[in-house]
Amino acid sequence: MTRLNMPVGVSGFEKLRERNYFYIDKTELIEQILLDDGIEVRLITRPRRFGKTLSMSMLESFFDIRKDSKCFFHDLKIMKNTELCDKWMNRYPVIFLSFKEVDGLGFEEAYAILRDVFAKLCTEHNYLLSSDKVTDYDKDILQRITYRRAETNEIKDSLKVLTHALRSYWGKPAIVLLDEYDVPIAKASEHGYYEEMLNVIKGMMQVFKDNNDMALAVVTGCLRVAKESIFTGTNNFAVNTISSNSLDEYFGFTQEEADRILENAGAIAQREEVKEWYDGYRFGNTEIYCPWDVINYARDFMMEGRTEPACYWNSTSGNTIIRSFVEHFSMDIGEEFEALLKGGYVQKEIKEDLTYDLLHSSEENFWSVLYLTGYLTMDSSCTQEQIVRGNIYLRIPNKEVKQIFNTTVREWFLDSVKIFDRSKLFKAVWTGDEAALSNEITNLLLVTISFFDYKEDFYHAFLAGIFAGAGYKVESNREHGNGRSDVIVYDKYQRRIVIFEAKHSDTFENLEKDCDKALDQIAIQKYDIDFLRVYKQVICYGISFYKKECLVKKKDCKIS
Repeated sequence: MTRLNMPVGVSGFEKLRERNYFYIDKTELIEQILLDDGIEVRLITRPRRFGKTLSMSMLESFFDIRKDSKCFFHDLKIMKNTELCDKWMNRYPVIFLSFKEVDGLGFEEAYAILRDVFAKLCTEHNYLLSSDKVTDYDKDILQRITYRRAETNEIKDSLKVLTHALRSYWGKPAIVLLDEYDVPIAKASEHGYYEEMLNVIKGMMQVFKDNNDMALAVVTGCLRVAKESIFTGTNNFAVNTISSNSLDEYFGFTQEEADRILENAGAIAQREEVKEWYDGYRFGNTEIYCPWDVINYARDFMMEGRTEPACYWNSTSGNTIIRSFVEHFSMDIGEEFEALLKGGYVQKEIKEDLTYDLLHSSEENFWSVLYLTGYLTMDSSCTQEQIVRGNIYLRIPNKEVKQIFNTTVREWFLDSVKIFDRSKLFKAVWTGDEAALSNEITNLLLVTISFFDYKEDFYHAFLAGIFAGAGYKVESNREHGNGRSDVIVYDKYQRRIVIFEAKHSDTFENLEKDCDKALDQIAIQKYDIDFLRVYKQVICYGISFYKKECLVKKKDCKIS
């Protein structure tokens, strides 16, 4: 078994190769990009953590005229195409920049970060400032950008100016590599300064319009933003999305590639479980693993001996997309979410050319965003005709994403419980009205999105959430008497307390029997004994749940 040096968080190609990190050879991507000379600008969209930045770093290393990159590519597939390497390898000036860190709660904050990105870029090419080949006009602008004194219009023109300066210096047109182009406008849409940021980014994108100083460009992002909103007037423009059949195997790991990593990590016995958790994405005609997940799993297996899969993608991507749409459309999409969580699919019309300001405007856009960002994927039963029409079957790709859905929806619901009118419920609790309490809790459950794996821990959290933030002290699973009670609610000002013991019933018919079991457990374990001499009123409730139904029974506790 070979001990792998796994490149967790390493997105620099040369660093990865120099330090002998394990690398799945994706260099044939270079050949594929260069196959069609008629395409000057290529936009590639993939979800986060599918290797876009590493691929762009690889392209930079291959093309950059200032480098001698043979040592980084010497044993890789692209070197077999000697004709292509002779023509393109280290033959062109390259502009490589990423917008992935451009974020801010307000426009000024985000714009300052964007300005820093360009200052760093110009610093990398500061040799241009001392060359007689570069015009004074270009030098002045580049210098002002470097020292963060440039006006907004100069920032907008920065890429055009830089491509012109590079061609003047090297005598060859530049290659532009722009990674995560849509992050600034995505964040702007989220925080309320969309138009301001769009105006700046749209100006920058004019570098791709009829630019004789540019040989070709590759742009990556999560979403394909409508061409007319940002790439206006760009000719020879091609888009490669997760629906495209070309380039489908170059972002993410194929089954063969995932097996190779697991085998070398000594984890091939975990193959099927890894597949269930991290496989299932369908890009074009190819089934793809999330590379971030496989790499992290292999590392943890080797370093810590951990065999249980973990939710790695969740920690990087966040759940704001799912959460925001659940909040907007929860009642309309409930049944469809339930179908997905049961392992089924939904048929939806997908729009791949959205504008960020309209992402939340309709349920249709919602499904498109979930698909394009990797939370849903295309079912293998989709025909080519469906794909062309954009009317496809969508499913949850794997267990990891299903867990993200479950957790996000659950958190949304428990938070939502806190803002419902619970006055009738509270009255029923303290007056001991079993029927009213059963009805009010059932009413709350009816607005949930079913998970189909309801367990007691969910109901415990649900009960606690009812009282949280309403002036009551809530404890869960605290030791009292001879055991641990599920949920205890304190009203210290009135010196009264409620003890809940919850049971999950297998059938509707078992609700009453399980309710009695819960009350018996309270009595046997003496959950109330610590409170009887301190509080004026102690009420014990047994609650049984079956899906969205509940039954409540009570017993008044007294000192015997």
